[in-house]
Amino acid sequence: MDWKTFQALLSGVNKYSTAFGRVWLSVVFVFRVMVYVVAAERVWGDEQKDFDCNTKQPGCANVCYDHFFPISHIRLWALQLIFISCPSFMVVMHVAYRDDRERKFKIKNPDSVKLYANTGKKHGGLWWTYLVSLFAKTGIEVAFLYILHHIYDSFYLPRLVKCSGAPCPNLVDCYIGHPTEKKVFTYFMVGASGLCIVLNICEIIYLISKRVARIGNKFKRRHRSTAVRQEDYTSKDYTSKDYTSKDYTSKDYTSKDYTSKEPFNNGHLAVPSRDRKDRPPSFKSAFKSSHGISSLIMEQKIRASAPNLSSS
Repeated sequence: MDWKTFQALLSGVNKYSTAFGRVWLSVVFVFRVMVYVVAAERVWGDEQKDFDCNTKQPGCANVCYDHFFPISHIRLWALQLIFISCPSFMVVMHVAYRDDRERKFKIKNPDSVKLYANTGKKHGGLWWTYLVSLFAKTGIEVAFLYILHHIYDSFYLPRLVKCSGAPCPNLVDCYIGHPTEKKVFTYFMVGASGLCIVLNICEIIYLISKRVARIGNKFKRRHRSTAVRQEDYTSKDYTSKDYTSKDYTSKDYTSKDYTSKEPFNNGHLAVPSRDRKDRPPSFKSAFKSSHGISSLIMEQKIRASAPNLSSS
C-alpha cells in the first residue's frame, strides 16, 4: 500500500478541520500509520512461518493457525485505517462540489456576488457532512475494536495455544512467534484507536455546542432588537406631553363645534340652555307653539261673542 498517497489525500482534510480534527489527523499519522509502516509490519511479517506446532501431521498447523488467527492483526489494522479515512473524504468531496458550483455560477453570472463567502467554511450542508463524518469515524473505530476484542479474546496473545481440530491426531500444542512484542503493539494500536475515539467525541461536542451557542446568540440579538423597537414606540417621543397635552383633551375637541355637528354620535349628550337659543325650533316644539296660539285666538272670539258667559 502506498501510504504517501494516503497521507496526501488526508492532508487535504486538515485545512477544513477544527483543532480537534487536526489533533486527530496527527494521531492517525504519527501513532498509527508511522508505527504500522515502520514497526508493526516487520514484527508480524510471515506469521504462519513462526507458528510452530509439536506435530508433523500435514495440514494440522494450517488448521490451528486459521482457528486462532482468522484475520491477521496487521491486515485488520490496514482495513481500519482505510475505513476511518473514508468519511474524511466526504468532506473533501463536498468542498470540491462547492468549488465546482461556484465556478459554474461565476461563468454564468460574472458580475454577481459569490454563492459562498468561503467554500471551506462549515456552514449549512458542509456542517452536517462534517458532523456525519465524525459519527461515521467513531462508529468504525468502535466496530473494529469490537471485532479485534471478539476474535482475540480481550486483545491478549498467549505464548501457547492448544488445538484439537482435524486433521490433528490429538491435542496439539502450538507456539506463537514474538508473543510479547505483538502484545505490546496490539495494546499500543488499541490505545491509539481509543484516543481517536475520544478526540472524535470531543469534536462532536465542540461542533454541537458551538452551533447551539451561535443559535442562542442569534436569538438574543433578535430579542434585543425587538425590545429596542418596543422602547422606541413607548419612548418619550410618543408618550410626552406633546401627545397627551391639552391640545387633544381640551375644550376645542369636546365643545359644541365638534359635538353639535355630529348628531348621530352625540345624541346622548345634554345640550346647555345657552346653546338652545341658537338652534332652529324642532318640529315638536313648533307644533306645540302653533297649537297654543290657535287655541288662545279661539278663546278670545268666544268671549267677544258671548260676554255673559264669560261674566258668569
